[in-house]
Formats: sequence, structure tokens, C-alpha cells
Amino acid sequence: MKILTAEEMGGADRRSVEAGVPVGTLMQHAGEAVARFCLRRFWGDGLVVVLAGKGNNGGDGMVAALRLAEAGRQVRVVLLGKASELKGEAARAWESITHLSDDEAVAKMGHPANVAERGHPISVEVREIEDEAGLRETLEGAALVIDAVVGTGFKPPLRGLAATAQKMLAESDVPVVAVDLPSGWDADSMEEKAEGAFRADAVVTFTAPKLAHVFGHLTAATFGPVVVAEIGTPAGAIESASGLTWGGSSKVIAEAARAINGNKGRLGHVLLVGGAFGKAGAPSMASLAALRAGAGLVTAAVPREILPIVAAVAPELMLTPLATEGSGGLEMEALDEASLATLLKGISVVGIGPGLGQEGSTPEWVRTFVQRVTLPMVIDADALNALAGRMSLLKNAVDAAGRPRTIVLTPHPGEMARLAEMSVKEVEADRVGLARRFAAENGVTLVLKGWRTLVAHPDGRVAVNTTGNPSMAKGGSGDILTGIVSAMLAQYPDNVAAAVEAAVFLHGLAGDFACLAQDEHTVLATDTVGHLWEAFRARVKDSDGLTWIAGTAANGIEVAGR
Repeated sequence: MKILTAEEMGGADRRSVEAGVPVGTLMQHAGEAVARFCLRRFWGDGLVVVLAGKGNNGGDGMVAALRLAEAGRQVRVVLLGKASELKGEAARAWESITHLSDDEAVAKMGHPANVAERGHPISVEVREIEDEAGLRETLEGAALVIDAVVGTGFKPPLRGLAATAQKMLAESDVPVVAVDLPSGWDADSMEEKAEGAFRADAVVTFTAPKLAHVFGHLTAATFGPVVVAEIGTPAGAIESASGLTWGGSSKVIAEAARAINGNKGRLGHVLLVGGAFGKAGAPSMASLAALRAGAGLVTAAVPREILPIVAAVAPELMLTPLATEGSGGLEMEALDEASLATLLKGISVVGIGPGLGQEGSTPEWVRTFVQRVTLPMVIDADALNALAGRMSLLKNAVDAAGRPRTIVLTPHPGEMARLAEMSVKEVEADRVGLARRFAAENGVTLVLKGWRTLVAHPDGRVAVNTTGNPSMAKGGSGDILTGIVSAMLAQYPDNVAAAVEAAVFLHGLAGDFACLAQDEHTVLATDTVGHLWEAFRARVKDSDGLTWIAGTAANGIEVAGR
């Protein structure tokens, strides 16, 4: 799913009209999507107040108001300004909700006005508000507020009554559903927060996510829903120059049922190389995650001294001992041709780095290993540190057949700074640009971890991940991710980009489920592994046709059964 700027969204709307999809039709579908979401998520008989602006965002809200009224909800539409200032489709929407006794007017909204066909009479209370006192009065008694004041085309800050409404809702605990964006939020913002924007408990946007939907935390709660509704925009009308996509789209590869005659040999064999004295936990967690993420076979190659500890993680795990020197480093002799052939027999993907340490010869061992082994490889943790300042060893590497190698690097900002030979501050200043340049220049897939983890591909595309939460800020989370990425690559070797994007999305979503089951303070990395099954079964597109950019089971994301 492409990520658009505000200008690109406007272009998509214009091309939709040129393709024969009128603005009125887009508005109808947008309003209906908002109403469906509200009826599913915010049921009950309380008053729904729709705060409507004078543009098409307000028109979307008016359509939603009619649909909610048709469903039996008590609805009040509050226009911030004068109806005489409305134009185009917004004016027609206002006309329809103010003339509900007029069959012809309501028919323009796409639904029957006849009471017999509806099964009950409907009405929408309408008010034009021009002062603070009137606004405060209209909000009294609201059980739900729909924010349809301004949307994607707006540039902050809010002024006048819109700014007043923002302050009033900030002091209220009434649920707020934002139409397109929380009013006052710049659609092109890549910041986590926005000062002066409306509070939102859920967001329903249309056609495609905008930059703010994937980079911002738009809702008041950690797991507030942000959903995208298809409203009839032709696929060919959606154009993006940024090369940014939403990583959750790739999860579809993990949603298809496995072949009924599948066997472990068809699902890949992962080799996890890691561990050192005192660091047995990292390769254990990576191996466990690879098993849980669906790899057919997993072997952990760890120093002989910690072999019994790692063996205890799961009886399904196979092990290979690695010899160490007196300094604690790995023995270089293990990298001769015969030893490597034995180690790699039957292996389809290698994950290297968790808990390796940097003692003695280990960094040199890592550099030699990643050069000699041409299998698909996931490189993390201390293996990344061993490559700091040495990326030339992997730049545009090829496999035994002369094809570009599959190499996935999974650094956090500190590791990225060492790889790129810059400061963490410089990394954070332009994460998207840096990730794109680094992946393209070195011919690797880069998973740059952090708030909104990025997956940058060698061809310049960058996918943005929107799962994950603060509970995952604990030791071991990176090791778990290494195991999941390795397992997904083993299962989907012909679709590297989707496999890596899906792995990152699944990891974050499992962490979200773990946090919902506990508290963000208490979740351990291994708890995330325990919730992978929920992440796999979750469906990012629900039965209403809404794609969940953010939000989990507690907020309505559907989990498929078997």
C-alpha cells in the first residue's frame, strides 16, 4: 500500500474524477465507511455529534451523520460557520441532511428517503455555530464526537472555532473519531506528535495512508485504531513519488494456509550463529523465535561452553558446537572449507550475531564468515559491530551463481551510526533518506529499528512498519526479530522484500498483543514469542473492508480462526 503526501492525495482525487468516479461518489463511500466503523466500534444509543467544517471533510461527516441516523442513532451535525459559505458536494450534503422530509434531497445521498423502506423515520439535528457559547452547548451530552472539521488538505495551525473546539475536546473524555486526520494535524508531517491538533481515539482515512498516518501517533491511547477505507479510487489513480509503502501490506504472505502436503523440508532450515560465555540467552531467544515463526528446521551454532544452556530452550532445536580460543573468541580454524561445508549442510538461511560478543578473534571470525558464506543471511548485534567501517566486505556481494546476495542488516540507531560512520543524531535526523541511500549503495536490505522501524530495499523502496510499543524496549527484542526474519526468509525465499516486511510487522504485532495481555512494564522479549500465534492469525483487513494501519484485538482487529 503506497503512502501519499497531501498533494499526491489531491492528485489521486482528480484522476479519479477523470476516470469517471465523481467527487460525490467518493464522499458517499467515505462517509459510509466512517459510519460503519462507528457502528462497529462505538455502539449504543447516545448522542453522536458531528463537528463539520466547510470543506469536503465536513461533507464526509455529513454523509456519516445520515448513515448513523438511518441506523437509529441520535445525531447532531454542528457546522462551524455559515451554511451559505458551503460549496460543491459539501453544500449538497448539507442540503440533504437539512431536508430529510424531501425524498429527492435524501436520494441525492444515495439512500432511500421513504420511511417504509428504512423501517423507521430518521432525522438529523443541524446547527450553524459561530461562537464559543454555541459550540459548548452543542457538545453537551455527546456520547461520541466525529471530528470532520478539516482533513488532508489543511495546513496548521487551527484558528477560530476550530481551535476552540480542539481545546474543549482536549478537556473532555468523550470518544472522538477523526475523519481522515485529527483536525489540525499536517498530513505531510513525519513527527510523532502534533501540537494543537484534535485529540482522537480512532482515525478513519481513505484510499491510502498519508505520511502522518504512518509516522505519527495519532490516537490518545497506545493502541488506538487507525484504519484506511477503500472508497472507489481507481488503483491507477494512486501515484507516489516517495517510494514509501506501508509494511503491513506484506503480511498477506503469512495469511495463506500452508499446503496440505507440506513438510519441514519445504519450509526452510535456519542456522542461528551466536552466543558467548555469559550470553547464552540471545541465541536461545533467536532460535526459539525462528521455530515459532514457522521455519521447518532450526539449528543453533553456539560456543561449546554454552551448548547445554541453549539446548534447554526447546527440544525441537538442533545444535552445533563452535570451538573457542583461550581469549573467548571463536576459532578461525572452524572456517576452513571442510568445516564450513559441514556446518552449512542443508541450511537455507543464516542468522548471525545474537550474543556473539567481541572477544578475541570473534570480530575477524564474523567478517570472514559473512564473506565466505553466500547463503541468504540476517546480520544483527555483534555481527553488525564487527562490520563497522568494513561495509566494503559486503557491498553489492553476489552468491555462488553470480546473483546479488540476500543480506539483511537489522541495526538499532547506535549500530546504524557505527555502520554508516556517523553520529546517532545524524542517523535520527534523516532516517528515511539514510536508510534508502545505505541499502541502495550497499545492495542490502536494511531494517532500521526504532519508532516506526524502516525496511529499506536495494531498489530504493522503503516500507514503514506501524506495529510495536514501548514494552518492547527491553533486552532480547532484537534477538527475537533476528529469528523471525530468518524464519520468514526460509519460508519465502522468492519474495525477500515481503518476507522481511512481514517479519518486522509480525514481531511488532506480537509485542502489541503481549502488552495488551500484561502491562508495558512487565512484558519480556520471550512473551512476544508467546503471542506470535495471535499476530499470524490477525487480519489487517477486516470484514468491513477496512485496513488496520494501527490498532489491535482490543480495538477490533479481526483474528482468523481455523
